[in-house]
Amino acid sequence: MCAQAQGKLCRSVWKGLVLGTLFTSFLILLYSYAAPPLSLSSTENPVSFRCQSSSISDSNLHEANSSSGSSQHCVPRHNLMFLKTHKTGSSTILNILFRYGEKHNLHFAFPRGRNDFEYPSYFQRWKVEGYQPGMCFNIICNHMRYRHSEVSLLMPQDTTFVTILRNPALLFESSFQYFARVVPLTWTLPGSGSEQKMDAFLQSPLSYYDSSGFNSHYLRNLLTFDLGFDNEIDVGDPRVKDLLEELDNRFQLVMLLEYFDESLLLLRELMCWEMDDVLYFKLNARKDSSSSRLSSEMYQLAEQWNALDLLIYQHFNTTFWKKVEEYGMERMKNDVKQLRRRNEELKQECIAGGGPVDANKIKESGLQPWQPLGQASIQGYNLKKNIMPQHRKLCRSMLTPEIQYMSRLGADLWVTRLWGNIRALLNW
Repeated sequence: MCAQAQGKLCRSVWKGLVLGTLFTSFLILLYSYAAPPLSLSSTENPVSFRCQSSSISDSNLHEANSSSGSSQHCVPRHNLMFLKTHKTGSSTILNILFRYGEKHNLHFAFPRGRNDFEYPSYFQRWKVEGYQPGMCFNIICNHMRYRHSEVSLLMPQDTTFVTILRNPALLFESSFQYFARVVPLTWTLPGSGSEQKMDAFLQSPLSYYDSSGFNSHYLRNLLTFDLGFDNEIDVGDPRVKDLLEELDNRFQLVMLLEYFDESLLLLRELMCWEMDDVLYFKLNARKDSSSSRLSSEMYQLAEQWNALDLLIYQHFNTTFWKKVEEYGMERMKNDVKQLRRRNEELKQECIAGGGPVDANKIKESGLQPWQPLGQASIQGYNLKKNIMPQHRKLCRSMLTPEIQYMSRLGADLWVTRLWGNIRALLNW
């Protein structure tokens, strides 16, 4: 029996489980008839669709960038694989990529019917909307559990591979609070709120954690899981060295959320883009997410519990600052100031009230961000009415959430929209 104080939550959870199971079964049945998996051959031609490519080789491009000391004399790159990891500010990066792709009429690899590639299952190329053997794309950037052998067959040979990481203790905190309602392991934890439940979990995680539990990957080494590796590997396992080497060889840039502006400038340099291409507003941010509520003790426990993520993060924190040194510390400092100044100018030009507001205060449905199950914790923006003509399209684009922008770019999100309608009907 549910305790009286938690009765409403328990009823909502069980209602969600029953209806969610029925809905998922219906979708699987429908999908099996509508879009059966393709029979793919390992000998298929991966570049029969002519993606845009740089006109000079990677070595010449690097030489041009190095000799100029800036991105003004190099050739812009259009082919990009961005691995969108969870709770790392990646929705903001997607907006940047959507705007760049729209501006240059690039070909996106979008998921079939939804906004992720059937996460948490591994990525397979037949899950791309409209995919046929031999096709390739300019940009792929939606949530997936990464599988390099599948992704690489969709992209041109000169594709740049990029991802983003976050401090694992803070990532765990954000993931626990955001996904708690869809992780059954958290439902029996003592405490009346997500923070109390999280503290109880961290004090004795093995008492509650089951690696085979539904959605349990959200609770341990989530970065490792998203990157496509076994998130249960012990940090002392010899395979960890191979894991790091594989990531080093696979990604030309690993960005860090804690140094978001510096990361964008490194991306701009790597892709030879303009400053205008990486301007941004913070999207898909949870209310009161700017500061951690973890005590020093809980922070250390979160690091210990996510030790593999911590090892990966520390490794790429080192490589990140080596790239910053190559960029030039003084140059980076000046460019960060310029980026922040330009962002602030656009904020004053575009955003009514100058900042984010709660979901119930967003006036346009087209600017309403997707909310976690049973919550309305993600903030968004209202667009100013009197915007200078030359900035109107840019302002709206920069404030448009992921789901709406994907639809604008032609993605068929019928599964996501159907699920959204059901949630709205049931008032979740």
